[in-house]
Amino acid sequence: MSARDSILELKKRIGTSIIGQQAAIDRLLVALLADGHVLMEGLPGLAKTRTIKTLAKNLESEFRRIQFTPDLLPADVTGSEVYYDEGGKGTFKFQPGPIFGNLVLADEINRAPAKAQAALLEAMEERQVTVAGTTHALPPLFLVMATQNPIEQEGTYPLPEAQTDRFLMKVILGYGTDDEERQILRLVRGEEGATKPPETAKLPQQVVTDARAEIHKVFVSEALEKYIVSVIAATRRPGDFSADLKKWIQVGASPRGTLALDRCSRAYAWLQGRDHVTPDDVRAIAPECLRHRLILSYEAAADGTAPDQVVAEIIKKVAVP
Repeated sequence: MSARDSILELKKRIGTSIIGQQAAIDRLLVALLADGHVLMEGLPGLAKTRTIKTLAKNLESEFRRIQFTPDLLPADVTGSEVYYDEGGKGTFKFQPGPIFGNLVLADEINRAPAKAQAALLEAMEERQVTVAGTTHALPPLFLVMATQNPIEQEGTYPLPEAQTDRFLMKVILGYGTDDEERQILRLVRGEEGATKPPETAKLPQQVVTDARAEIHKVFVSEALEKYIVSVIAATRRPGDFSADLKKWIQVGASPRGTLALDRCSRAYAWLQGRDHVTPDDVRAIAPECLRHRLILSYEAAADGTAPDQVVAEIIKKVAVP
């Protein structure tokens, strides 16, 4: 079985357990293949936790969960030096924290203070943790899925723009259709009444490594490179593209946004079975790559203009090669 067939099989397995969130599953797999991290925003009960747990259940990996709370300390995330008394000779040994997993769920990341958030986000960026002067590398397969709730903002610590920029994508979850809701009822009834299901063989991590190697070879033409850069330029020089964009955008996307759009477009194209990127790939993935990288103006807030509307306007105004 090829790497792509294996990833599509993984997608199919997740889809049987997660109903009505196909877009979120697709984007999570894109982030996994593009070696990035995901910020998921949605109301309670929309299967944010279940999605990454299902991914961990079907992929050879160590799953870790960090529940962010106001009293969470950086050491609760990264781990700490623990004193051991061995035969009268005391020694300190490093006890790894939950960040040392392959798939890490940072649940309700905006419920913890900035120092705990920073411990996670530093590990995400550097792929290593330094405790007591010693640096510990994180595993090669390392994906953080952070979640936050768009309501009940009292007592939360919103992520600063500089921190959200470290997430490859921001995925927004919504309610499914009525038919999908009925499918969820049947699925959960079946799970509650069934005996323990037979264990299915997990996909090896090597599949992800092989897929990433293939994605690295996905061709991006010079015209597509210019298109990606133009999309980002529209966030920085909005007046050159549209009067509305100039009114709405206060600060545009950083170079991380350019890199994210390139990496995600290649991974998305590969998932569609192509060895080259098309403008449709860039347009499909742009909202998730850009919505959290734009700082909107007071005029946009007053008009009720959402980041996705701004991204849609950018896609409409930038010329397609």
